[in-house]
Amino acid sequence: MSNTKALPQAETAGQGMAPCCPPLTERPFTAQEAEIAAPMFKALGDPVRLRLFSAVASHEGGEACVCDIADVGVSQPTVSHHLKKLKEAGLLTSERRGTWVYYRVEPSVFAAMGKLLTAPPHAA
Repeated sequence: MSNTKALPQAETAGQGMAPCCPPLTERPFTAQEAEIAAPMFKALGDPVRLRLFSAVASHEGGEACVCDIADVGVSQPTVSHHLKKLKEAGLLTSERRGTWVYYRVEPSVFAAMGKLLTAPPHAA
């Protein structure tokens, strides 16, 4: 059993899910906000996981079969391990269809990541 937590999100009327934390440029995170956001950054801190996440995110149709993204230079069991870690961090969801598993990045994840990394406009 893993102790990683998914990035908590709250329902926002008509806008899907809202991220848990303010933009990094708005103010320093509280200890609790850092505990919530850290698993996402930790999961993406591994080069293989980042490649897998990128492969799913950029795949046609917004989802990818594990059979289409497994060529990242590591064995299939290692790919499965990394995909599991991305799911545990709340970055991917999956659905089994027959013998294959399809992965997708939920739009709320992109919204949460985008909000966290939003920089204020530069003064002219």
